[in-house]
Amino acid sequence: MAASNHKLKFIIGLLISLVFLFLAFRKVDFSQMWESLRKANYLYLVPTLATIFLSHFLRAFRWRYLLDPIRRVDTKSLLSSLLIGYAANVVTPAHLGEILRAYILSKKRALSMSAILATVVMERIIDVFSLLALMALALAIYPFPDWVVKSGYILFAGTCALFFILVILKKSKSFAMFSMALIHRVLPKGLAQRMDRFLERFLSGIVPFTHWHDYITVTFLSIVIWGCYGLVFYFCLHAFGFIHEFQLAWYVSLILLVITCVAVIVPSSPGYIGPYHYLCQITLAMFSVPAGPALSFATVVHAITFLPVLLVGLVLANYEGMSVYRASLKENPPGDIS
Repeated sequence: MAASNHKLKFIIGLLISLVFLFLAFRKVDFSQMWESLRKANYLYLVPTLATIFLSHFLRAFRWRYLLDPIRRVDTKSLLSSLLIGYAANVVTPAHLGEILRAYILSKKRALSMSAILATVVMERIIDVFSLLALMALALAIYPFPDWVVKSGYILFAGTCALFFILVILKKSKSFAMFSMALIHRVLPKGLAQRMDRFLERFLSGIVPFTHWHDYITVTFLSIVIWGCYGLVFYFCLHAFGFIHEFQLAWYVSLILLVITCVAVIVPSSPGYIGPYHYLCQITLAMFSVPAGPALSFATVVHAITFLPVLLVGLVLANYEGMSVYRASLKENPPGDIS
């Protein structure tokens, strides 16, 4: 059943990709697209690549603070698990790589996978709130289309709801017991018992930071991480000469970051192929960049952002003695998820 669900998600993801790729290519002048690719200064991809891997290192370093109340884990192990998980995200839909990186770390460091998953969820909550803060800043500078603003409201509402549910589950024993009773009512006994263990260990991963100043450190790291993401777009805009040719202001990188993150945060197609390109293209269209050059830009940014991570993740996965794709799609991975 689980394998069938994975296949269904993969097929749906591919259909999503095809729809958005059609939208992206339907009005493209291919001669303009090729000319833009030919004229680009690819030396700018060197600092771009360095910035991408710096952001991943900082994410692993920030993850260490989320795990510290459970157990101190070395940054090297965290970075390896994170990159393997990101590699899986490139080839699978619905962020299945997040489960894979929790599984890998649990095996490497003998930690509860459920507790690690809780820190991954908290990491994503921090990311969404960071994105919403950037969106608020961008709105003060440039008027977004209504659909972007509405997406922000939906993300904010959904993230707040998830955060408060987790807090209530953690703080209220009666609510947690009610949730477990509900699980027992709707699921078979064996599965319900496994869910009990999962929920108990998952909640054990939602704990305050070890020190008060860790909150400041995590906030600072989050700002720097998202600053790195903005720099990636800034370097690539220079690579294609768009800043000078179309007189683009500095905040265009910020707006590109905010809008394209809708494709990355919301589970969709494998590697976000299609949605990422189309959102990048329509964002640049807001600043008079033609469809062809905009799609060339989107293709290069997507490739430099995801392909090196995929390659490094595959190397690390091979080093860990596993296949990213097969491990992420297994119906029942070795060991208990709890």
